[in-house]
Amino acid sequence: MALSGAMRAARGRCARALSSAVPPAAGTGATRGTGDTRGTGAPRGTGDTRGTGATRGTGDTIFALSSAPGRCGVAVIRASGPGSGAALRSLTGTPEPPPRVMALRRIRDPQTAESLDRGLVVWFPGPRSFTGEDCAELHVHGGRAVVSGVLRALGRVPGLRPAEPGEFTRRAFAHGKLDLTAAEGLRDLIGAETEAQRRQALRQMEGDLGRLYQRWSHALTQALAHLEAYIDFSEDDNVEEEVLTQVRVTVRALLQELRGHLRDGRRGELLREGVRAVIAGPPNVGKSSLLNLLCRRPAAIVSPTAGTTRDVLEVALDIGGYPLVLSDTAGLRQATDPVEREGVARARDRLCQADLVLAVLDATSVSPTPVALEAALAALEPPLGTPCVLVLNKADLLGGHRGSPSATGAQGQGPPATLLSCKTGEGLEALLELLTQQLAQLCGDPLLGSPSLTQSRHSRHLGACAAALERFGDLGDSGDLAVAAEQLRVARRELGRITGHVGAEDILDIIFRDFCVGK
Repeated sequence: MALSGAMRAARGRCARALSSAVPPAAGTGATRGTGDTRGTGAPRGTGDTRGTGATRGTGDTIFALSSAPGRCGVAVIRASGPGSGAALRSLTGTPEPPPRVMALRRIRDPQTAESLDRGLVVWFPGPRSFTGEDCAELHVHGGRAVVSGVLRALGRVPGLRPAEPGEFTRRAFAHGKLDLTAAEGLRDLIGAETEAQRRQALRQMEGDLGRLYQRWSHALTQALAHLEAYIDFSEDDNVEEEVLTQVRVTVRALLQELRGHLRDGRRGELLREGVRAVIAGPPNVGKSSLLNLLCRRPAAIVSPTAGTTRDVLEVALDIGGYPLVLSDTAGLRQATDPVEREGVARARDRLCQADLVLAVLDATSVSPTPVALEAALAALEPPLGTPCVLVLNKADLLGGHRGSPSATGAQGQGPPATLLSCKTGEGLEALLELLTQQLAQLCGDPLLGSPSLTQSRHSRHLGACAAALERFGDLGDSGDLAVAAEQLRVARRELGRITGHVGAEDILDIIFRDFCVGK
């Protein structure tokens, strides 16, 4: 896109117009991450991601136990802030060790001089630390008395206070070490329970999602700058007509990419939160036995009496590296007992919320033909469009007269089906393989393609961004260009709210309050 001399001269005016569209970030005195953060586990900043809200008492020095509470071999206690070095000297009685080098020190109470432990200490002078501030770590023995003694000693050092949940990461955000998407990835990495969750969280923490949104924001910034220049100088014939055409091409391409990103089938959210699977079927077909078999413990009461299960029983499982939240429900039938009727109603309600249905049938009472299986499944009334897996239980009672229900899925004539005996465990491996395939389709591979949406707030802001770009397109060639420019500003602002570049103050507390203390 060619720019005339007059247009280049107008860049300052356009920049002022752009800056007025985006509220400036607070905490302008924060130091950006410019150095190595090795040894801290911190992701490096992916650009200017200074936070919009400073943590309370920015001159405070905070401390907390960063490792898990309870008895362990080694506990890590972290301090961050301008008084970290003084606190380290106070507890060890020696100068700080060389930066990022572990040193063995005797740790004492600064008031009583009592020896508390002998452990390793590490000194991270800012800005080359996780938070961007001066940081110190004490690696001590993980007994409760040792940890509580060291924490009490730190509390007696003037200028130090206990950290709030997530305050270390919030300071890292405020100092440009990571943006909000990376902070959310770090939180998810700490909470990851399966391999697929770990892969997705690590990718987000390392900045893949943030870089995608940064690229879109940069494209919108360029489009808005060119549109502003066209508005200001087109009457003077200093800007070519192709400038406006190129802006529209850029916006259309971005809108198409954004729509594709939103149409991901909630893969990232399902992987982060767990796929909700419901075991459904008639009474006494082995639903509770299936739950016990999959979780490998007697989680549900099993009885030959039909209608034993009345309430919803939920367990979290790791199936092939994917998170599965499995619910056992009451048998679906026309119940006469009031309590059982309530159980059936709850089963129906949970079925409507399911991401995956495990429909359990009695293999001795249903034909393995596609038509018969589809009819039996339809009688359960699963939600339209929700994927189902047919589990034909009691295969041990079939003897040598067994059909091949799995052919229904292979031929595309119905949902996948498999034979199983909850009594003997026969068919369990085939069922687990089938479940893994279904979960892989629902969650996708977190390492392939563009990073997935993982938070509902991302979807909300991206939806608002897409709506603004659609309004820009609806204005057409004869529309008011000033109104069109405002739509680009709105779209850019919504993207900025995801990464924390603009207007993030109202969501900071929500994001960081879910961190553990010490992170």
